[in-house]
Amino acid sequence: MARRPLPRFLRPSLRRPPRPAPPSGGRGRSVLSGLVSGGGARIARGRQAARTAADGAADVLQPLITVGRGLRRLSAAARARWAATPKDRRGPTLFVALACVLAVAMIPYGPVLALIALMGAAGWKGRERPAARTGPDEAESERLTALYEALVPLLAVPEDPAPLFRHGGEWAGALSDAEFDGDGRLCRLLVAYPAYFPDGDPGCRARVEQVLRAKSGRGREYLFDWDEEGNRLLMRVLAPLPTSVAAQRFVTAPGEAVLGFTDEEAVARTVPVWDGEGYRDAPPVVWRTGPRSAEPHLLVLGRPGGGTTTLLRSLALQALNHGEVLIVDGGGTGEYAFLKGRPGVLAVESGLSGALAGLEWAARETERRLGAADRARQTGQPAPEDVRRPLWVLVDRPSAFVHLAAADGAPDPQRELGVPLRHGRTAGVTVVVGEQLDGLGELSEEVRGYTRARVVLGAASAAEVAGALETAPHTTPVPDVPPGRGYARLGTGPVLRLQVPATPDPYDDATGEAERQAVLALLSGHDREPDPEREPEPEPTRDAAPEDPVPALAETSAEPIRARPAPAADPRPEPVPPAPALTMPQPHPEPVALTPAAPAPQPAPAAYAETAPTPVPASAPPLYAEPGPAPVPTSTPPPYAEPGLDPSPALVPVPPAGGGPRAGARPVVKAEPPAAVPALDSTQPLPRVVPHTVLRSPAAAPQAPVPGEPAT
Repeated sequence: MARRPLPRFLRPSLRRPPRPAPPSGGRGRSVLSGLVSGGGARIARGRQAARTAADGAADVLQPLITVGRGLRRLSAAARARWAATPKDRRGPTLFVALACVLAVAMIPYGPVLALIALMGAAGWKGRERPAARTGPDEAESERLTALYEALVPLLAVPEDPAPLFRHGGEWAGALSDAEFDGDGRLCRLLVAYPAYFPDGDPGCRARVEQVLRAKSGRGREYLFDWDEEGNRLLMRVLAPLPTSVAAQRFVTAPGEAVLGFTDEEAVARTVPVWDGEGYRDAPPVVWRTGPRSAEPHLLVLGRPGGGTTTLLRSLALQALNHGEVLIVDGGGTGEYAFLKGRPGVLAVESGLSGALAGLEWAARETERRLGAADRARQTGQPAPEDVRRPLWVLVDRPSAFVHLAAADGAPDPQRELGVPLRHGRTAGVTVVVGEQLDGLGELSEEVRGYTRARVVLGAASAAEVAGALETAPHTTPVPDVPPGRGYARLGTGPVLRLQVPATPDPYDDATGEAERQAVLALLSGHDREPDPEREPEPEPTRDAAPEDPVPALAETSAEPIRARPAPAADPRPEPVPPAPALTMPQPHPEPVALTPAAPAPQPAPAAYAETAPTPVPASAPPLYAEPGPAPVPTSTPPPYAEPGLDPSPALVPVPPAGGGPRAGARPVVKAEPPAAVPALDSTQPLPRVVPHTVLRSPAAAPQAPVPGEPAT
């Protein structure tokens, strides 16, 4: 049997050498330091072991932990729901719950399935969600600290005992609601400033906005909303306005024009638009014109290529829906040539003489409309249709005519705009002037004074925008802007961002196919569709002739009689003057039917014709020829003689049915005698009787109906 080895502490070779004796006076200190160092190491090792064991247990028991967390949340939700249930409904709710539990317990495998469903719901409810971010990270905190330090010189004064902004202070008390984009740049920030800061001074505001824009990142458009009552400044980064909206027919009322589109929170109205991919709702900038408009005239300013002409083309296409357009192009580049000859386009003038003539006509037309409207109001009648139809006068670059007129000694065309600008609201005349920013000083005082609705397009500085709109916008301009981007202000309203719909010249080679087709579709629509508000002018049509306007005459005369042909120029029947007033009715002999060779119907107006054998006064001249010889004038031709006939032919004697010739009978011209015509026998019955046509005079008294004849 082998011997067991001695314990470790009894083996001499494994004994620790004795420690050297500490120096005098330091023995107690060394013992304490050894106990502390040895105990700390053991404690650290114990903590590490406990942490490792806890991590392992958490990995093993993670499902149970998740289910337990979910059961706790479900029970809390059930208690909250029970507490929110009214007391009068708790009894029925408890009864329904117990009934459901009993039903689940009675079905096969019901409790097992219910337990599985409960565990699944608890596991889903107890899953770990990513923790919500509660504050900025380290890089974002550094950016906010730099912004806070940059605002200290602008928002702090040495006399403040408790300054909100101070060097080395905490930014959390002054800056809040900070949001960052994917690149780590600020896109939203709320700044609290002290009450003594002069927030009503535009210069102080501009300095603060410049610092915020520089520290937050350049090349973006910022909106600064100053709350002077609450001493708060909200800075937001605005998204670029979409440029995909092209020219189209917008849903507007008569008298409204869409200048462009802006931010959704800026206006309380949207219109459906087509942006190339589908229809969507876009917030428009609507300009109202007409008699009830606060600002009936518009001034558009911009840089070359900024979209001034594009906006004028868009307004011209919209004006053609309900009115007429007169265009004066001072640039002379043919930007409006595609509108020449279109329905509703009165003229497109590019020269000095044409511009003077067109604007002078516009002034005279305004005066004519004023007079017509005034006369209509005095008589209590509505204004005429041509006065109520809107007239648009579009003038692009009128400053180009200033030097030409001065060189030729002609008057400035802007002088003719005075009458439409002053009285255009009442007369229904709208004036739109487009000019470059450099030519703003060359506009006349009347143009600048009466055009209170203004638009600035293209790249412009803050000072230029403020000078044109008479107030500074709340947003910062960007250096690179697309065509048609700018600002709009209607009267004394706020300054709005604006993006003009793309309306290029369809005849330009650089125009895209989609935009060209959009403009051509609008033009073709104006050519096809009439204006529903304007009644079409009735075309002159020939009145429908009666079935038998002039009864056929019997062939009883010895020779044919030619009637006077109707004039070809007048499509309507020649009115017959009314007969004189009837004084004493006398019986009229029975009429005789005459058959002409080529009868030409000459019906009398239906309002004055009556087919009835009515007595005729003896003094009235006969209405047609009766048989019998009659004198033929020798000096003047017969009134119904045809051209080319003998001025004094012989008359055909037609024996009357019961007497001789009638005095004062109308002469009838005969043609060449045909061969062997039998004489007229008055005893033979006539094939047809011509009823006597009586022309009733407006002053004549109504006649009593003849017995046996139908009343008219």
